[in-house]
Amino acid sequence: MKNQLIKAAILSSVASLMIACNPKKEEIAAPVIDKEQIKKEIQAKENEFAAIYNSKELKTIGYYADDAVTFAQNREALVGKPAIVEYLKSGIESSVEGITISFTTNEVFVSNDGNQVVEVGYFKLVDETDATLNSGNYMVLFEKRNGSYVSVREMSVSDLPFE
Repeated sequence: MKNQLIKAAILSSVASLMIACNPKKEEIAAPVIDKEQIKKEIQAKENEFAAIYNSKELKTIGYYADDAVTFAQNREALVGKPAIVEYLKSGIESSVEGITISFTTNEVFVSNDGNQVVEVGYFKLVDETDATLNSGNYMVLFEKRNGSYVSVREMSVSDLPFE
């Protein structure tokens, strides 16, 4: 009986040592997310969007995903890139010459894998004398598709008083 207890203790010790000495499986490292670089990338997308909008040539806009949804003020949601572009075109056509828009990325919130980014920003619409016609805040959900971020959801609000 004593021999069996000794054998069991030795076997248990050997098993414990084997388990403890077994190399652990390598954990997959999470991708390194450079939030400041992503913020610069998003600001560059906003600058490009503003330049295209201000040029009044929206046919080349690559900012939106085909299935994007925009929640514009005082209207139903705009679903799909064609509907959004038509809405933007109608705004351009009804606007006075010399009006320009600009966007400032204030914050970005990046998913752990870097495939989604929520941007919080500020927009400003000015006339040729630099007088503010409209301004406000916006949020955009970007998703990385084919290696580039595209807008999949967005909404904005004016900070000017309601008239």
